[in-house]
Amino acid sequence: MSNEIFSHLSSLSPEIIKATWDTFYMTMVSVILSSVLGIPLGVILVITDKGHIKENLALNRVLGSIINIFRSFPFIILLLALVPFTRLVVGTTIGTTAAIVPLTVASAPFVARMIETSLKEVSWGVVEASLAMGASTWQIIRKVLLPEALPGIILGTTITAIAVIGYSAMAGVVGGGGLGDLAIRYGYMRFDAVVMVTTVVILIIMVQIIQSLGNIFADKFNKN
Repeated sequence: MSNEIFSHLSSLSPEIIKATWDTFYMTMVSVILSSVLGIPLGVILVITDKGHIKENLALNRVLGSIINIFRSFPFIILLLALVPFTRLVVGTTIGTTAAIVPLTVASAPFVARMIETSLKEVSWGVVEASLAMGASTWQIIRKVLLPEALPGIILGTTITAIAVIGYSAMAGVVGGGGLGDLAIRYGYMRFDAVVMVTTVVILIIMVQIIQSLGNIFADKFNKN
């Protein structure tokens, strides 16, 4: 029995390796792009909050509402709703590159809230001291807020990456590629339990590795 399973997996190894790489590719690119979008949004949410260095409650509430709206969408619905936008951006709605678009849109608001939470944990006394020394807004963001909140930001990014792995599996429903697509085509449609279990095991391993690396780097940059 074990020989049959091994032989079956060996015959599918090119598909499994490609699907694993596609999931890794989608996850990493989506996390990078969502961080590029989400970190500035999170910073704006914090500095425009009541009593902060650039208080602007109108902007804060509007931006917060927009972020909440995008966070409210179940990913599978957002995936379908963004089909025209995805086609406009990458020229297709099928494949791993196309899946990156909805993955980024779904995770960027998540990153923004993670960054907001991390930055709000920075002691206001540190910010006040910087203001007293004449630091500009940009200097406070770059040299005080972000460095002080770095361990929390790393852990938040780790959580985001793990969430994106789950989202990428759902993207397989509409031909997004990756392990989710492999599980659907072989595991579900062909009633292949071996492939289904294998994809789940690979996903678990990926999550464990990402979480472990996130914890290591967060501890490394923790000043406490």
